[in-house]
Amino acid sequence: MNCYERLRARGLTLPTVPTPIGNFMHCTREGGLLFLSGQGPLDETGKLMTGKVGATVTADEAYRHAQLVGLNLLAVLHAELGDLQRVRRVIKLLGMVNATSEFAEHPRVINGCSDLFVDVFGDAGRHSRSAVGVGSLPNNITVEIEAIVAVRD
Repeated sequence: MNCYERLRARGLTLPTVPTPIGNFMHCTREGGLLFLSGQGPLDETGKLMTGKVGATVTADEAYRHAQLVGLNLLAVLHAELGDLQRVRRVIKLLGMVNATSEFAEHPRVINGCSDLFVDVFGDAGRHSRSAVGVGSLPNNITVEIEAIVAVRD
């Protein structure tokens, strides 16, 4: 089963890549590496998922938000490469959670994206990762994740 079939089997489709909210590109290539700018959680209607994890948003809800971020990152990869089959390996994720100071389940939240990447890419989706809590994120989004991905020509 290829990446797109795995997405369909989960009932998922790639969203439209959103317009950057600042003076940056969603993706920069250097050699065989793609550096993906941080993406936020947009639902199927294009609505941003906002709030503070540990206060107004549960860890389970934030896990789903991280999965939405993963879908947005996959959409960026598809737009850049034309085919997700060109992904050789997901190298590294940096996941940021807009959380209360007491919240301590950041890795569990970012697993929403990590689990999606492993489901879609198999072993090539396994990656190094940091998951951190922050006091705020742009537009009060719950989760932001950036990625480094190795690709085939």
